[in-house]
Amino acid sequence: QVQLVESGGGSVQAGGSLQLSCTASGTISSPCRMGWFRQAPGKERELVSTINIAGFTTYITSVKGRFTISQDNTKNILYLQMNSLKTEDTAAYYCAANVGSRDNCPLGFSYWGQGTQVTVSS
Repeated sequence: QVQLVESGGGSVQAGGSLQLSCTASGTISSPCRMGWFRQAPGKERELVSTINIAGFTTYITSVKGRFTISQDNTKNILYLQMNSLKTEDTAAYYCAANVGSRDNCPLGFSYWGQGTQVTVSS
């Protein structure tokens, strides 16, 4: 089992910055893939960004150039640095992970955090 603990959510004005953190524990090695999801009121959950064990990253188009995902592999901490925040970024953000090897990382995400609220005001 993998336990995910999040922190860093809060309220910020548009144009501001916020950093989310997610600590993964319960396994000896680092997760093979981690990511951030978000869900705004009345909308479906969407994948925001991912990073794999090799450091390869992906981003949803709407956050490219503004958000940066990174990982401290030694401490198993995932970060999402959010800059130039927009009101449209307001959502509950969820950390997610799966475990495995570089050559056999399970499809999707099996482990989830509890979510942290990000509210961006104009």
